Amino acid sequence: MLWAAAPVVFASGPTGWRHSAPETLQTVDMSDQEQSEIRLEFAKLKQEHTDFDAAINAMMATGCDPLQIQRMKKKKLALKDRLKALEDRIIPDIIA
Repeated sequence: MLWAAAPVVFASGPTGWRHSAPETLQTVDMSDQEQSEIRLEFAKLKQEHTDFDAAINAMMATGCDPLQIQRMKKKKLALKDRLKALEDRIIPDIIA
């Protein structure tokens, strides 16, 4: 089960901008199959991220072209962003 916050509404009034956010969270159900698929993709991407890290370290150790290293780092960062997005789908963000 995932938690999703209701959208925040911004409105203009006589005293300026104000926002209103509902205090309750809505639940989003996810099937076990969907969670399994997301966890599997997460594991694959995590391994790929680790592989990129090892490749980048090897490239730096051998004195590879800095532009190639920078491109690899950019791809590794994109993987990290995808991992974070998947993690956010799996783990609910509970506001305490």
